[in-house]
Amino acid sequence: MTELNKTIIQNLDVAAHFDPAMEIERRIQFLADYLRASGARAYVLGISGGVDSLTAGLLAQAAVQRLRDQGHEAQFFAMRLPYAAQADEQDAQQAIDSIAPDHVITMNIQTAADAVLQQLQSQAGDFVDPSRVDFHHGNIKARQRMIAQYALAGSVGGLVIGTDHAAEALMGFFTKFGDGAADVLPLAGLNKRRIRGIASRLGAPQELVFKVPTADLESHRPLRPDEEAYGVSYDQIDDFLEGKDIDREAFERITEAYQRSMHKRALPVGPEN
Repeated sequence: MTELNKTIIQNLDVAAHFDPAMEIERRIQFLADYLRASGARAYVLGISGGVDSLTAGLLAQAAVQRLRDQGHEAQFFAMRLPYAAQADEQDAQQAIDSIAPDHVITMNIQTAADAVLQQLQSQAGDFVDPSRVDFHHGNIKARQRMIAQYALAGSVGGLVIGTDHAAEALMGFFTKFGDGAADVLPLAGLNKRRIRGIASRLGAPQELVFKVPTADLESHRPLRPDEEAYGVSYDQIDDFLEGKDIDREAFERITEAYQRSMHKRALPVGPEN
């Protein structure tokens, strides 16, 4: 393992050892403690049908139930945020059934996302590369989903849960101020392999636990696998984060992605005194 590898693992807070039962308890208690200490009354999370939001939802529902058992007011709102008709809607509904959230709210983001894109093209079309329109539209969708989640959270006195984890953080595979925006990150420090371990331990349906991960943001390439966008597999990413040896090409692609996306993981900056 190189020094760069060690530094990245440390920066992303990936533990050397993994005990799924211990991590489940630690993360449920974290969510319960944070909600109580904040004075908020609810958690809000968008459910996509993938293993990340499924796992975060299972942890959140357990946390609010724990708080209620202790006499505290707490609710969990699962949000469905499709763009028109979602290709894997059946998976999203199966995830909802598995989580059994207190409330399910559905808001279709198509009208809002399309309106922003239309205005962008109308007012700044000369600056928009036609080959990148679908990519930009995908980022608009991600940010519109977070707008919706914060709108609901503000209405119910809640906090927004994000699904960012070490594997996506490593690759910079999230939309800045879109799915990268949140109040709490219960999956922080976990790679995809460990998230699947937690989900399995929590009794999640195996077809969702091992579903091919996809961001599903680009309309022209629906359900495009994350690994296709990465150019490396999640097994290689997970091995990197666990300090295991991977081939040189994958190592270089991963470290390049990490360095290129540094700005995504940083807070907004200002001039130094």
